[in-house]
Amino acid sequence: MKYVVLARSTARALFTGGRIYHRQFSTVTIARQLENVEATHHHGGSAFGGSGSFWWRKMSSLPEIKDQHHSEEKKKEDTTTTTNNENGVVSSITRPKVQREDGTEWPWNCFMLWDTYRADVSIDVKKHHVPKTFSDKVAFRSVKFLRVLSDLYFKRYGCHAMMLETIAAVPGMVGGMLLHLKSLRKFQYSGGWIRALLEEAENERMHLMTMVELVKPSWHERLLVITAQGVFFNAFFVFYLLSPKAAHRFVGYLEEEAVISYTQHLDAIVSGKVENVPAPAIAIDYWRLPKDATLK
Repeated sequence: MKYVVLARSTARALFTGGRIYHRQFSTVTIARQLENVEATHHHGGSAFGGSGSFWWRKMSSLPEIKDQHHSEEKKKEDTTTTTNNENGVVSSITRPKVQREDGTEWPWNCFMLWDTYRADVSIDVKKHHVPKTFSDKVAFRSVKFLRVLSDLYFKRYGCHAMMLETIAAVPGMVGGMLLHLKSLRKFQYSGGWIRALLEEAENERMHLMTMVELVKPSWHERLLVITAQGVFFNAFFVFYLLSPKAAHRFVGYLEEEAVISYTQHLDAIVSGKVENVPAPAIAIDYWRLPKDATLK
């Protein structure tokens, strides 16, 4: 009741002289000032005594308080965007500070230290699944057809790899998304496949981020990537709805093509056709490579 009476009295005072002062400060700010006034009254002071001088001093300080509050909010907003000029990293999400194993600060927000790994180079990259069923043959021919299209336009090894990773990062996201929705619809567990597919999509995306640092694609190459991704995403979405098994087999053959493409890229580096440039910072941290790592 005290706040109601004070609020009504304040409203009448604010409209005195035909001036609408209430637009200058929010009701929350007024309520805070009323709390201060009541506290002063309880401590023996006269809130409205002395011809109301105390009250008007309080009211005159409201815009200043509001500006101070605004500056504090602005400062908080500014801290949500951090820039690391040394590595050219711009992050829009604040996270707890993470350090590398050598004690230096972790500069990336697009992936964290626990997302990195050391590549297992002992895997048999020559392994091939011979198409047997009709769906296997459809998946195999589809991948070979896409390979021919990419070879026609992307002549540079780096651009070819960039295009490959743009496509390779789509299936994991589509599969994870559809399994996620299926789990929600049927109230069923996914057996861990949702996380596995999303991690696969993230891994392929990091490959793309690495290649973009090396290639610096032109505008027409970027335009083709956008077009290819739009067409492929929708096509693979329908493909996965029709036959998830065939869709996964398609990804297997797509990874076989990746082995072929990167082997050719490696041979070009060894022969001197492609310069063995220093590895980008993002690749060094993601694959835990030595600081002097190169493209090879």
